[in-house]
Amino acid sequence: MSDTFNRPIRVLVAKVGLDGHDRGARIIATSLRDAGMEVIYTGLRQTPEMVVNTALQEDVDAIGISILSGAHMTVFPKIIQLIKEKQMDDVLVTGGGIIPESDMQALKKIGVGELFPPGTTTKDIVKYITDWVHQNRNF
Repeated sequence: MSDTFNRPIRVLVAKVGLDGHDRGARIIATSLRDAGMEVIYTGLRQTPEMVVNTALQEDVDAIGISILSGAHMTVFPKIIQLIKEKQMDDVLVTGGGIIPESDMQALKKIGVGELFPPGTTTKDIVKYITDWVHQNRNF
């Protein structure tokens, strides 16, 4: 695969559940957009079903979930389940927020990509998504 894509990488950034803190999600969305990606930001209070349906409709390459509420062990498995049901296995599910390391490892075992704790540079997140899409998507 070449180092260039035929179209911009498409990323959906979402806040799931009752977590009302979206500053980090907005910063990530802006950083991804500044890196040349197309970003769909769903806003607050999304359900896993809403996120996956939007990802399917928008034909995204990656879904980024921002979560600070502690519901990560419910939200991510539900999104992974829905992705599999809709046969979207080639879509990256990643995210960040307040997630203990032991939970990060458990989520990776079910198919979640890298999870980014507070303090991660936006450059690292952009690189991870770009590299993953380059290696796993064909467009």
